[in-house]
Amino acid sequence: MKIACLPFNPIQENTYVVWDDTRECVIIDAGNSTPREDAALDNFIAQQGLKPVLAANTHGHFDHTLGVEHLRQRYGIPFALSGKDRFLLENAATSGAVFGVKIGTMPPIDRDLDAEEEIRFGETALRILRTPGHTPGHVALYEPQSKALFTGDTLFRESIGRTDLPGGDYSWIMRSILDVILPLGDEVHVYPGHGPETTLGHETLYNPFIVEVLNGEVNYRER
Repeated sequence: MKIACLPFNPIQENTYVVWDDTRECVIIDAGNSTPREDAALDNFIAQQGLKPVLAANTHGHFDHTLGVEHLRQRYGIPFALSGKDRFLLENAATSGAVFGVKIGTMPPIDRDLDAEEEIRFGETALRILRTPGHTPGHVALYEPQSKALFTGDTLFRESIGRTDLPGGDYSWIMRSILDVILPLGDEVHVYPGHGPETTLGHETLYNPFIVEVLNGEVNYRER
């Protein structure tokens, strides 16, 4: 499996193009927000000779969904997102205004990830891991052979996602990290929704939110 990261939009969200030897690809968290960014994504897809089959999202915040409708229209592909995050699409214009970002057409959900266990393309399957906390319907996508994990805004390098936005919950995001993500193993490579890549081993040692819980310094269920 091959992975390319294209940081897009004013919030510098990481958009991932993921493909295998069949050249079929999935675009994860399409954040392209201008004609120039649309062209950059389209040109990359064309240069690599890829065939998009799905736009899949870890969650529904506007900075991760700005480019989805472009992909739906240009390539005729469906949009996959947890139905629990539908309200975020409906409120995207208001949320964008807070950050000074103009919001265009938000896509409808074509495939509800709440009803699926994996995303398949070419010869590859991405496991859908339920990781609520940053948003109610947040998921992570995991490919076990390459040990690649797309964490969206649940886990970043030495940090975690915000839980003070509508639908956020600190105890749930920590439960997702500690009970769902960390057991995958230290060698797993993390591709987050913002910022640089990392590994779970690095986060176990250096992520302060994780370290303080593992060392018994804080009870995240009571915070």
